Amino acid sequence: MPWDFCLIFLILGVLIPWRGRMRLQHLLAMPVVGTKEKLVLYGSTIAFQWILTGLVAWRAFARGLTMAELGLAKPMTQALLFVTAAGAVLISVYQWFSLRRVSRMSGPVPEFMAKLAERVLPKNATEFAPYCALAITAGVCEEFLYRGFAMAALHRLGIFPWAVVLLTAVLFGFAHTYQGRSGVLGTGLMGVVLGIARMMTWSLIPVVVWHSAVDLVAGIAGPRYFLKGKKTL
Repeated sequence: MPWDFCLIFLILGVLIPWRGRMRLQHLLAMPVVGTKEKLVLYGSTIAFQWILTGLVAWRAFARGLTMAELGLAKPMTQALLFVTAAGAVLISVYQWFSLRRVSRMSGPVPEFMAKLAERVLPKNATEFAPYCALAITAGVCEEFLYRGFAMAALHRLGIFPWAVVLLTAVLFGFAHTYQGRSGVLGTGLMGVVLGIARMMTWSLIPVVVWHSAVDLVAGIAGPRYFLKGKKTL
């Protein structure tokens, strides 16, 4: 594997998980996270993800990865549109009811998610619009990084396709270590689903839309269920 690809995998597997944990620890240590702090968080994360995606795309094309290998070449057909739309509806409904179910539980997981919702998710219209931009950015950039670049680079090495799906799902799960063990497991399983969809459709379009939908639903349902009694959207 080329040195720059190795560096990118090091960033995905080490730097991003470490950065996420450090940022969350900083947020949890703050007595109050207001609108200003959230807007800075959203804006800096959007900038970081787009810059990283641009650099990775540059090196991917420089090393000869094609648009097709990256999942960017397949045209939007009726079948692909149906899969994209149907999957978005199903995964959004699942996310909504999953958040509602967890909010009604007791224990460390719902308590942690309540703290996360308090400090990360939007609570008013001023925060919601930038959060939507963040959710869409995460859908586009993270899917390109993990289901686009990472899957294509590992496939070039001759790794068995299902192993590629699992390896990228593990990387994707570790990227969310700031969400705790349950978050790593949940996003890892989601990474498997997204990886299979990417492999079967040869397109990033469905997984980008599904990923964005999950984050958008979290921004709406999360405050609704985990911040009860507090002023929210």
